[in-house]
Amino acid sequence: MYGGLDDTICAIATPAGQGGIGIVRLSGPQALVVASHVVRLRSGASLSSVSSHTLHLADLVIPALRKRDGVSAVRERLPVSGLIDEALVVYMKAPRSFTAEDVVEIQSHGGALVLEMVCRVCMESGARMAEPGEFTKRAFLNGRLDLSQAEAVLDTIRATSFAGLNIAQRQLRGDLAREIEQARTSLLTVLAHVEAGIDFVDEDISFLQRDELVRIVGEASAVVQKLEATAQDGRIIREGARVVILGRPNVGKSSLLNRLLKEERAIVTAIPGTTRDVIEESINLAGVMIRLVDTAGMRDTDDVVEQEGIKRARAAQDEADFLLVVVDATVPLTSDDRDLLSAVKERTHMVLLNKADLADTVETDPSFAGRSVYVISAKTGMGVEGVKTALRAQLVSGGFEAGESVVVTSARHRDALRRAGASLGQALASVRGGMAGELVSIDVRAAADALGEITGAITTDEVLGRIFSEFCVGK
Repeated sequence: MYGGLDDTICAIATPAGQGGIGIVRLSGPQALVVASHVVRLRSGASLSSVSSHTLHLADLVIPALRKRDGVSAVRERLPVSGLIDEALVVYMKAPRSFTAEDVVEIQSHGGALVLEMVCRVCMESGARMAEPGEFTKRAFLNGRLDLSQAEAVLDTIRATSFAGLNIAQRQLRGDLAREIEQARTSLLTVLAHVEAGIDFVDEDISFLQRDELVRIVGEASAVVQKLEATAQDGRIIREGARVVILGRPNVGKSSLLNRLLKEERAIVTAIPGTTRDVIEESINLAGVMIRLVDTAGMRDTDDVVEQEGIKRARAAQDEADFLLVVVDATVPLTSDDRDLLSAVKERTHMVLLNKADLADTVETDPSFAGRSVYVISAKTGMGVEGVKTALRAQLVSGGFEAGESVVVTSARHRDALRRAGASLGQALASVRGGMAGELVSIDVRAAADALGEITGAITTDEVLGRIFSEFCVGK
C-alpha cells in the first residue's frame, strides 16, 4: 500500500472545500528540494538557508519544469504569469517534526484550485501523493509515536465531545502506552528468568521463586483487567451511545424525543402509529454524545407499512446500548406494555412513566419491580432533566473523567487486553499448580506479545494498513 521511507510525500492537509487558509504538507528526504521549485521567498533567500521552525513570506510559482512531451502540465493550465498565490512557508528540520523527517508546510489561501496547483508542482518536482494516514504512519515507523499514540491522533480529529477529546489527548501524550509497557516489561523480565531456569536447570543458580513469580504476574494481570474494564466506557465516550426509545403507540415516544432535542424533530399527533420509521438524532449529554432513536409503536397490526416500522424498531432495539421504555402513566399496563417489558428484562434500560401531567395518580405495577422507573411528562418537561442525569450515569461510570486514569477506547486494544488477560490467568494457574517452566513461559510470552500489539512493539503490515487506512490523505 505504502511506498518506502526514501520517498518524499505531499498532500493537502486541510479539509476539502474553500477556506481562509489551506495547507500543503511535504515530508521526506527531498522535502526542501521539492518545495524550492514552488516557493520563492520574498526575502530573496533560498529555502535551504532559512532557520528551522520559522515562518517566511513567499510567492508560490509554477517553475518551467520540462517533461519529455513538452512544458510542465501545470504551466499549461496556468500559462499567463506562473504565479499561483502568496503564502507563509515553514521548514521543520528532522527529527523535530511530526514525522521525524524533513517537513515543509505551505500555508496559502484555502482555494481548492490553489492547493491542487501547489500539489501538482510538488509531484512534478519529485514528490508523490501521500497515501491515507501516511504522515502518521511515518511518525510511528520513525519512532516519533507508538501505535496507540498514532491511533489517538485519529481519535483527536474525530472527537465529538470534551470527554472524548480528553481521553484522546491522554493517549496521545502516552498515558496508555506507559501503563502497557510497564506491565509488558515486567512480564519480559519474568520470561527471561523462567527461560533461564529452563536452560540452566542442572546449574546451582537461583532464579525467581514461585511466590515472586506469582506476585509479578498477578500485578500485570491486575493492570490488564483494570484497563479492560474501562473499554465499555471508552467505546461510548469515543463513538457515542445509541439510546433507543421504545413503547406501544401513542405513549409519547416522539414527544420525548422532541423534548430531549429541544426541537420539533418528530411529528406528534393523537393518532396511534404516527411514527412509521426509525428517526435518529444526536445530542451532547454533559460531554457524552448520545444518538437518540425514536421508533414505531410496538403492537400487533395488519398494516404492512406499520409492520415494517415495527420490524425496524426491533432491529434498533437489538443494536442499542441503552433502552428507554415509555409507558402511559394514565392507564393500567396493556398486554403490549407487558410484552415489551418482558422482552427488555435482560437489557440495560429504564422505564419512563409518561403523561404524569394528565394523571391524578401514577399507575404502579409489579412489572416495575427491580427496574429503574422515572415519572415524567414529555409535554411539560417534568422529570426529564432527572432522566438525562440518570441516563448519563448509566452509560458511563464517570470516575475516570475526574482523575487522570487511563481509558481504553479501541476495540483492537480491548481484544489484545482480553487475550493478554486470558494468557496471564493460565500462567498463574500453571505456576500455582507447579507446572513445568516451559508451559508457564508459553503463556507469559503470549501475554507480552498481546500487550506489544497495542503499542506496536509487535505488529504486522496488515494491522498497520487497517489502522492508517482510516486516516485522511493529509494526516
